[in-house]
Amino acid sequence: MAIREQGPGGRKRKMDAGSLTAFFREIRELHTPDEVTFLCVGTDRSTGDSLGPLTGSRLLEYGFPHVIGTLPSPCDANNLTNRIAEISLEHVVIAIDACLGPHAAVGHYFVSMEPLHPAKSVGLILPAVGHYSLAAVVDANGPKPYRTLQTTPLHRVMGMAGTIAAAAAAGFGISR
Repeated sequence: MAIREQGPGGRKRKMDAGSLTAFFREIRELHTPDEVTFLCVGTDRSTGDSLGPLTGSRLLEYGFPHVIGTLPSPCDANNLTNRIAEISLEHVVIAIDACLGPHAAVGHYFVSMEPLHPAKSVGLILPAVGHYSLAAVVDANGPKPYRTLQTTPLHRVMGMAGTIAAAAAAGFGISR
């Protein structure tokens, strides 16, 4: 997903790590953890794109009951449509993915109360997913997005995945 920052009237909100708990708390005010499925998009075959499965695995460690996209079972471009079919129609979906964005946004998060468009930054056309979305800006957008995702620092991606999972747990009132 490629990000273009929007102004105050835009639908996407740029957040730092400290603000993510409030985003999840907003969702928790409307939905319990049992009503929510986290759809964590990405692959374990690319450092930058591993944010989704790393986050999904962490969410399971916190005890969230419905998570699709983990390190042992990623949800990526090859299986996204099939994995979406696994989600209960009664569930609210929070889609999480890595993205590339402006240099000033690296390490930040874009959240929205609307679907996520996975793989946009690498030119793929996949279905929009989720009722809510969180895109983590893991690196700067450039002329070779696949290469950028391959060479994104693992430390940054792991830290951001941990931050997302911890914020979700805090927002939903879940502790280990």
